[in-house]
Order: sequence, then structure tokens, then C-alpha cells
Amino acid sequence: MSKMTNRRRFMKQSALATVALAATTRAWGLEKERQLMSVTGPVTADQVGSMLIHEHLLVDFIGADKTGYHRWDRAKVVEKVLPYLNEVKALGCQTLADCTPAFLGRDPWLLKELSEKSGINILTNTGFYGAVNNKFIPSFAFEETAKQLANRWTKEYKKGIEGSGVKPGFIKISVGSGPLSDFHRRLITAAGITHQKTGLVIASHTGPALPAMEQLDVLEGMGVDANAFIWVHAQNEKDFNQFRIAGKTGAWVSFEGIRAGNVADTVARVMYMKEQGLLHRTLVSHDAGWYDPDKEEGGEFAPFTTIYTQLIPMLKNEGLTDKEVKVIFETNPVEAFAIR
Repeated sequence: MSKMTNRRRFMKQSALATVALAATTRAWGLEKERQLMSVTGPVTADQVGSMLIHEHLLVDFIGADKTGYHRWDRAKVVEKVLPYLNEVKALGCQTLADCTPAFLGRDPWLLKELSEKSGINILTNTGFYGAVNNKFIPSFAFEETAKQLANRWTKEYKKGIEGSGVKPGFIKISVGSGPLSDFHRRLITAAGITHQKTGLVIASHTGPALPAMEQLDVLEGMGVDANAFIWVHAQNEKDFNQFRIAGKTGAWVSFEGIRAGNVADTVARVMYMKEQGLLHRTLVSHDAGWYDPDKEEGGEFAPFTTIYTQLIPMLKNEGLTDKEVKVIFETNPVEAFAIR
């Protein structure tokens, strides 16, 4: 990253932080007209409630050239997954973003059925997943320009996904853990164009800070605000100072991978964000689930409960107030996923 880019970024930090902080303190009555797009249609801000912003209900790891709806029986998936949704709903979850992209097991009909039967608002996505050496990228995508990819993704938002009538509620892409390849730079560029056409937030499976900052540079060059970008899997970056740098640009810093044995790690990261005055840029979720078509009866399913049963109580023990917990799990998800 150039010194000039750093300088531009830091000049904007104070103003961006002020605007973002003001957004989190708006009265909910003024927020009701803001909408998220769920698989059953628009959801107003006051209907979102507590939201898990990164989970998976089904994932198919076979690869883009072999996956398809023939790989699973929807009735069996519903039978397996529905109890986990009912379980977390009983703990207070009202909305869940399913982050499984196209060609990795995204199924809008399945998600709509699970939403209707559980009563949980579910969001799905548009975009392509470039990590794992592009295993989940369809072959035609390598031949398309960023504009052509963006047209595909924008069409899903405007017309619905594959005739299902379900529209995506965010853009999900993925890049490698090192410097951006030419193709991954094309993915973030396509995501930026799609955001400009639809108002959908960009959630990018990223990990380390280097590719996160490079993606922010690409978006900045396009005139896309940093608050349209979610740095997914930021917990994989060991240097906490990078969270501060990203948060102060206005980007969302998202910590996932939460399981019963590593809750304290997430507590440390969240408390750091509080110390830096950046709770209003912080997102948290499990990245749990999921039904795997290649495994008997879908394999072992990681529940969506650890945040409610362990993380939130631990955060409160560390001094987070109920209001601050609400910022992380209610206010911030609306700010991040509301259609601009």
C-alpha cells in the first residue's frame, strides 16, 4: 500500500468515524424505513432483531464443475437443519445471513423453505468464491470482464435467482490470503460495480490484512465507500492494529469461526475494538453449520448457539453493557446489510 493511499485514508478517518458512530445511535423509530433483502422479501430494520451475519445451512465442496441441486434432497436437508434454526431462534436470533455462494451449494428454494418454517429471516447472496485456488469458480467466469460479472450479479438482484423469485441480500466474494491475483482483483471490481448498481454490501472472505487493504484500495479507486465492505474472517489477522486501521476507514471488521473452545479469542478482539472506539464497525458470527451432501445424513452440524450461550455472557463479564451488545448484534448488522 502506498504512502499516498495511507495518507488519503487517514485524512478521511475522523469524518468517517463520526458519521458511522452517529448512524449507530439513531432512534430505531427513524430506522424502520431501512430495509434488508431476505429470501422471502424485504425486511424492515425493526424486524431484524438479533442477527447472525455469517452462517451456512448447506455447503457443497465438490467443486463448481460438479455441484448442482441434484446433489441433495431438500426434504432431508430441511429435516436436518430446521431443529438448529429453531434452537437458535429460541435463544433470541431473528435473522441469519447464509454465506454459501453460488457453485458452493447456494439453494434459494431451500433457504426460503427453511425461513418460512423456522420464522427466521434468512439472507442469501450473489457473487463468486475465489479462494481455494478458484475451485468454486465456474469456467465461464474466467472469460468475463468485471462488468460482465457485475451484470450477472445485478440481474440476480433485479430479477431473482434462477427463476426462484428470491433476491440476494448481499454480495459474497472470496479471495486468496496473499496479494490479490488479477482474477481476484476482477472479482472485487465486479463486486464494487454491483454495489454501485444495487446498494448491496460486499462481504469478502479474506482473512489476513494484506488482501483486505488491497480490496479497500480497489474500491476506493472506484469511488465506493469503505462502509460497503465487510472484511470477513478478520480473526485470521494476528496484528490487532490492522483492525483499527480498517475500522477507521469505515470498513466493517468481522470476526467469525467461533466455537465453544475459542470464545476467549473473540472476546479479546471485541474488547480491543471497544478500546479503540470501534464497536460501531464490529461484526461477529459463528461461521457454523452445515449440511454436507458428501457425508452420511449431511455430516456433523455445528450449532448456531455459542454466541448466545457463551460469548455474550463473557463479553458482559468483561464490561460490555447491554446497549453495546445490542450495537454488535442488532444495530451494526442493520447498518451493514441495509440496502443503500
